[in-house]
Amino acid sequence: MSNSSFSSRPGAIGNPPEHYGNPFGEQRALVEGRSVVELADRAVLTITGPDRLTWLDSLTTQSLKNLTPGESAETLLLNPNGRVEHAMRLVDDGETLWLLIDGSQREPLQAWLNRMRFTLRVEIADRSDDFVTIGSFGDALQVPAAASREVALVWVDPWSSVVRGGHQYATSETHPGATWSYRETLVAIDADLSAFDAAGSLAVDALRIAAWRPRFSSEVDDRTIPHELDWMRSAVHLNKGCYRGQETVAKVHNLGHPPRRLVMLHLDGSEGALPEVGAEVRLGEKTVGSVTASARHFELGPIALAVIKRSVNAAETLAVASDVGEIAAAQEVIVPTDAGAEANVPRLPRLGGVTRG
Repeated sequence: MSNSSFSSRPGAIGNPPEHYGNPFGEQRALVEGRSVVELADRAVLTITGPDRLTWLDSLTTQSLKNLTPGESAETLLLNPNGRVEHAMRLVDDGETLWLLIDGSQREPLQAWLNRMRFTLRVEIADRSDDFVTIGSFGDALQVPAAASREVALVWVDPWSSVVRGGHQYATSETHPGATWSYRETLVAIDADLSAFDAAGSLAVDALRIAAWRPRFSSEVDDRTIPHELDWMRSAVHLNKGCYRGQETVAKVHNLGHPPRRLVMLHLDGSEGALPEVGAEVRLGEKTVGSVTASARHFELGPIALAVIKRSVNAAETLAVASDVGEIAAAQEVIVPTDAGAEANVPRLPRLGGVTRG
């Protein structure tokens, strides 16, 4: 199979295809496990060598030292100030650690990892041109996964529950990610997928937004810390050893509050418009954030993810800029306004202050 094979299917719009003429039907088929989506904007790096797990464990947010062959994990690389620089989806085969990443990370992440090797027994390689990444839901479809050392190269997204050592800020009674059964499969470049029904990239993005699932290429900017996106749910271990940016992660989680928060917006669909990525989110005349992704969902209608100032009242109706004017947007809280300060450190009375009974 070549990277263009999905684009040659009947009704394909875009290259890679955004949809095949029936976006809502494609969402249903995808989430019900009846179709697959080509993820042409993904890349694949590998780390081999006996130090690979302890090395990446020491650099990133997730506890990886005991990752077993075939087990999936997600981890973040932070800068010294705790801001997200890279996100990695991981599968280990016992000798090689497979990193499934967004395509924009391909060269900068490989270069950074190579700079950090020092004398450790690790080798980094770019395997992006050997595979196609296929997205799907559930395990009903037998996608022909490539294998390494008899381990199928399938990453199963841990977003459906809070991982060991993680933390969830969302307080909704039922988290929309609880039924999220998404996975990414590495398929040999020449594999035949013609027997599988296809959905477009718009379908998987609409489902991702509805599940409150952050993605590096969409929700992350140069100020993002994991707390703002509730990403500690799947990608951060709060009790592991030291790593770059850990001080910020611990301080914000235990003593402070993230300066911004991820929110899902239910958009007024009367004008039939969707905001562009980066569109301003406003409260009255004041800009309080920006849209990171938007879609028309087959059940929820027009929705978006946005990163806004933490202090914005969760009950306020916001407005989003668009080509047809402002679109009214109701908030669905993902990260609450009081997220953080989990240590519950008691306040000490001021020196000389009067203590009242």
